[in-house]
Amino acid sequence: MSGHSHAKTVAHKKQLEAEKRGAIFSKMARLISLAAKSGSNPETNSKLRQALEEARRFNMPKENIERAIKRGAGEIEGSALEEVSYEALGPQGILLIIEGITDNKNRAMLEVKQILQKYGGKIADEGSVKWAFERKGIIIAKPNLLASPDKKTKKEENEQTPLSVNEKESLELKLIESGAEDLNWFSEEEGELLEIITKPEDLEQIKEKVEKENLKIESASLGWIAKEEMELPEKERESCVKLLEELDESDTVQNVYSNLKL
Repeated sequence: MSGHSHAKTVAHKKQLEAEKRGAIFSKMARLISLAAKSGSNPETNSKLRQALEEARRFNMPKENIERAIKRGAGEIEGSALEEVSYEALGPQGILLIIEGITDNKNRAMLEVKQILQKYGGKIADEGSVKWAFERKGIIIAKPNLLASPDKKTKKEENEQTPLSVNEKESLELKLIESGAEDLNWFSEEEGELLEIITKPEDLEQIKEKVEKENLKIESASLGWIAKEEMELPEKERESCVKLLEELDESDTVQNVYSNLKL
């Protein structure tokens, strides 16, 4: 598999989420409600379990979580939610897969179309974009808990402990032996993060392995990885990044995947 930019997209998204916590809680509530339609017990509903884990990582209030579960399970009233997925072409010919949750498919389509058109993009025919992507499990983890817990102060528990080259190699070997297909390290302001790519069916078992290695999981879900990335000059890339940001901020949109190299 060639390189890709999903990890940096996730990192950027998390920064936006920190700044607009109310908006992301709304998105998470939709995700939880949709998952809860298949059952309100996270022990038997893996989609709900993943949605709840994501919500708790962002400290979503317990009452918001409970209300979202009840809505999905039909215990309280609320508009019916549906998943939507669009294949699209962006500026400079970049390819996009846009996933969302909405209670009004027509409104959702119009909103996504308007954002795309603003940057010279458009909705593409079904199947004309997905061929360039592969469905994979994607885990973003932060190696901030590798030091022995009894040696850490309360303040240090939230600080990252840099890994040595040997520690990285040892960790990578363990994850590859567990079935990870690809590993990518990248740095953000908050520290170093590790992106782990898996087969869809191996996501849960590798996530458990990551947790046993005392890495903090930032996100873990199924997603789309570009088979090949498109590299653009800085000036041309600007409009593409702005499009990704605006789509990401849309209340309808849950995930955006592209073949743009960031």
